[in-house]
Amino acid sequence: MILYAATIFLSAFLLFQVQPMIAKIILPWFGGTAAVWTACMLFFQSALLAGYLYSHWAMSRLGACARGGLHVGLLAVSLLALPVAPADRWKPLGAQDPTLGILLVLAMSVGLPYLLLSTTGPLVQAWFARAFPAASPYRLFALSNIGSMLALLGYPFLFEPLVATRRQAYLWSGAYALFVVLCGVLAWRSRGLEEPGGGVPAEDAGDAPAASTKGLWAGLAACASALLLASTNYITQDVAPIPFLWVLPLSLYLLSFILTFERAGWYHRALYLPLTAVALAAMAYAFTEQDGLEIRGRVAVFCGALFLCCMTCHGEVAALKPHPRYLTGYYLMISLGGALGGLFVGVVAPYLFPLNLELPVAIVACALLVLLVHWRDGESPLHRTADGWGWIVAAGCALGLAVTLVWDVQQTFRDYRLVVRNFYGSLLTIDYGKPGDREAVRKFTHGAINHGEQWLHPGRRRDPTSYFGPGTGVAKAIRSKDRDKPQRIGITGLGAGVMLTYARAGDYYRIYEINPLVVEVARSEFTFLKDCPAKVELVMGDARLSMEREEAQNFDVLHLDAFSSDSVPVHLLTREAFELYFRHLKPDGVLVLHISNRYLDLQPVAARAAQSLGKHALLVEDYGDDDAGYFGTDMVLVANQKEFFDQQLFMGAKPPEVRADVSLWTDDHSNLFRILK
Repeated sequence: MILYAATIFLSAFLLFQVQPMIAKIILPWFGGTAAVWTACMLFFQSALLAGYLYSHWAMSRLGACARGGLHVGLLAVSLLALPVAPADRWKPLGAQDPTLGILLVLAMSVGLPYLLLSTTGPLVQAWFARAFPAASPYRLFALSNIGSMLALLGYPFLFEPLVATRRQAYLWSGAYALFVVLCGVLAWRSRGLEEPGGGVPAEDAGDAPAASTKGLWAGLAACASALLLASTNYITQDVAPIPFLWVLPLSLYLLSFILTFERAGWYHRALYLPLTAVALAAMAYAFTEQDGLEIRGRVAVFCGALFLCCMTCHGEVAALKPHPRYLTGYYLMISLGGALGGLFVGVVAPYLFPLNLELPVAIVACALLVLLVHWRDGESPLHRTADGWGWIVAAGCALGLAVTLVWDVQQTFRDYRLVVRNFYGSLLTIDYGKPGDREAVRKFTHGAINHGEQWLHPGRRRDPTSYFGPGTGVAKAIRSKDRDKPQRIGITGLGAGVMLTYARAGDYYRIYEINPLVVEVARSEFTFLKDCPAKVELVMGDARLSMEREEAQNFDVLHLDAFSSDSVPVHLLTREAFELYFRHLKPDGVLVLHISNRYLDLQPVAARAAQSLGKHALLVEDYGDDDAGYFGTDMVLVANQKEFFDQQLFMGAKPPEVRADVSLWTDDHSNLFRILK
């Protein structure tokens, strides 16, 4: 029994340890956005489904000897994929579809090992049921989820801060080789065991589960999966796409599996039915009243509500588990549901909905599915209420929830001029003020983050607005250069194009933009590009990857303004990134980092990177001017010579803070916990 337990625990640990590890490695390749994790989860859930499908096929169609030999052979072949660190040749070469690129990278780097790890749960439980017919194999499922949760929680608190990313990949690969040995031994020994069901006659195992029951297995699993991914996507867009905010919801999701499958006593319908109603209402409130909760409150609401909803979904799935004879088919339907939930959030929703509507859809679907489960079960507490008032209350709550969310979505659509969406998120434009009014302005947002504004009055269209007022660090950097000569300016992140208001005839502006939809909106909704007197060249793709492939551009000023929600992508703030920036700057050029952020203190990160390269840095704080349309900003300027900052423009500015508890960020090491505000 120890060998079975050790194998299934190790496989689950590795299965979920590799998810944040490999996602963090490829995160910089695809812009560092929260959507990368969603696409990764789609791959992991699809691979899990393929693994369960293989397990079901092998147990139902192959003889014991053939099954054991095949599995041992596949385990041996999978060792050829080690180590699992993705090769640089898989980096994207422009603005091709990121979802397909992510799926391809994951398939080529970790595909076969992950597939075989995913087969371990149902296969080992099936082998266990045959070897120990008197013991329940379902407790091994709870053990595997404990291993999964320990892997997830251990990553952001232990592995990520202490072990370099590439070294993590090698350590994982060594542990996988140990798993291959353990699982190979079990697979070889399984050749002589009885067929599934431990020798129990088919009639003693009961009737095969009905199609409606199988549909509920998949539906409940899909609902929990969709809530998990939609909630994770929602909260990571507001802070940063970091492993901690990936693994916290996923750990709670797995905890619900552990509690509901370890033993039946953890899930009580009478308790969780009202708690689930409260959880769904809380999620709806946090979604509709975004200004009513700070980010920590929203994270707490979504994580707590997600756990309660998953307890209900997985508790009902566990209550419907069949005889071990049907075990592999049972897990196959659960994994199918998980993959469908991931497919909905990761692929269907971004192209079907112009806004983040998958979250309210998942909330309403969960309410309706829970009602369906209770309706078909005569033992439900709702059936025992007098005169059916329980059903009236439950249906009324579900209807009220749906109406509230639909109304909120309609209100959102009503005011916006344009609402479009792709892999990178929702882009919206909205007008304030009357046409022709001197104060009328058009605003461009990415989710909740302002991407620039433009005055609509013809006489003010070329005035700088939003983050780029005359007192900002980037405006001072441009004015600090010789304005009698043409300037070469590099910008990461186009937005509405407000930075082009500083361009003059003869200047050259090179703009790096990863999202093709941003370019379309900037051209169709704003006139900064059209009115610009300078030569403008747009480079599509991730800024860092594009710069790595280019010859030195000799910029006078390079402005880092690539926002992913409210955070600069981590890979743009490492020491290696700074080395790249200065390769593209003139010797007297200046790097400008826009570090304004509600949740992360990026000042010491920029200071450490400049310090490590022997550069000189200055923090330029601007408090903005609401009447003139300028926001308050914090920008760090980095230059080769300290004398550059002796100019009158920079009087009163101070060097950025260097904190002892914030270490240098590199491509292999970064720690966002240290800089949370």
